Amino acid sequence: MTDMVEATAPTAARVSDTYRWTQLAIGVGAMVMIANYQYGWTFFVPDIQKKFGWDRASIQWAFTLFVLFETWLVPVEGWFVDKYGPRLVVLAGGILCAIGWVINSEATTLNGYYLGMIVAGIGAGAVYGTCVGNALKWFPDKRGLAAGITAAGFGAGSALTVAPIQAMIKGSGFQTTFLYFGLGQGIIIMILAFFLFAPKAGQVPAVTQNVNVIQSRRNYQPTEVIRQPIFWLMYFMFVIVGAGGLMVTANLKPIALDWKVDAIPVTLIGMTMTAVTFAATLDRILNGLTRPFFGWVSDMIGRENTMFIAFGLEGVGIWALYMLGHDPVWFVILSGMVFFAWGEIYSLFPSTCTDTFGSKFATTNAGLLYTAKGTAALLVPVANYMQQSSGTWDRVFVIAAGANILASLLAIVVLKPWRRKVVAAAQANF
Repeated sequence: MTDMVEATAPTAARVSDTYRWTQLAIGVGAMVMIANYQYGWTFFVPDIQKKFGWDRASIQWAFTLFVLFETWLVPVEGWFVDKYGPRLVVLAGGILCAIGWVINSEATTLNGYYLGMIVAGIGAGAVYGTCVGNALKWFPDKRGLAAGITAAGFGAGSALTVAPIQAMIKGSGFQTTFLYFGLGQGIIIMILAFFLFAPKAGQVPAVTQNVNVIQSRRNYQPTEVIRQPIFWLMYFMFVIVGAGGLMVTANLKPIALDWKVDAIPVTLIGMTMTAVTFAATLDRILNGLTRPFFGWVSDMIGRENTMFIAFGLEGVGIWALYMLGHDPVWFVILSGMVFFAWGEIYSLFPSTCTDTFGSKFATTNAGLLYTAKGTAALLVPVANYMQQSSGTWDRVFVIAAGANILASLLAIVVLKPWRRKVVAAAQANF
């Protein structure tokens, strides 16, 4: 009964929508600043390989370690956020992000890069988990859209810096680029941290109920969530969808190099760039746009119906990229399609998790599910070893496409009816 008392006994007056959107915007700003730690990495890999002579798979372990530490510590960081508020966690995250890339700027061994990306991963995870969790709490009435807009900052945040990062790497070297971008992004995160607040009871609307979006009024403790079989179904789906997108994210430039399309000029919508620069810029924009778009769609037609459409599109996109991506124009277009159909997992899964398990512990519970991204990242080096052993990307693309089709079917056939039963049972016992 304590949850019902908390839900019906406001301790503060409702805030204006302007205030809520301002909080969302601050979170988006912080997310933009951590985007390059993941999406900018691919531009550094060829130069690191050229300077030190290490094989690509060994270098990419740094990316995997980044994602592991970015994701697997989010539940711990989320616990601090749920208990103490978002400000301190984001402040610490900004400091660690800056330190991580400063370490990279000085590294001369693989272990040095591993350490730098681990530190940056802990910092980025603190920022990511906090900002998404805060959005879920501020917008129970528009949960998919709010999570999507916040996650869009991470997905599209690096779009404007694709060309500057590549230009600085070319002109000043990759180590100088690590230093200046690391410090600049970290300092801005620290400043934004001071303006973040969590909502008090009564400041936001109640959870919504409609035919398509089923939300629980029961607040599950994190220890309860991990004992729910339906949580592990969502986790499995997150892993198999996440792995394909992370593989392309980490290897976009290496794939373009292997397919010999990286430096070929491509002209689309009145702009001309090399294929890899055009693809990377378009990918980041679409990877950002998809998150609020599919989040908004899921608020209208339901989370699982949206997953069915998006994951199916992703499977088709990966297969088409495999078949047609050796042409530079198709490489640009289809890699964009892959990212558009992939990025929405970062709005659909957190909102589905909070719909199912309540908003009181949203940051921690969504963080538990977000660790699936780290598990998926373990498959990135596996993809590189598969490519190195066979000399082609064939098996990697076929497996990734099939995994997405499987997740699409699981969403509509298994998750949808099961989640309806779980929420109904929780309501009956509430």
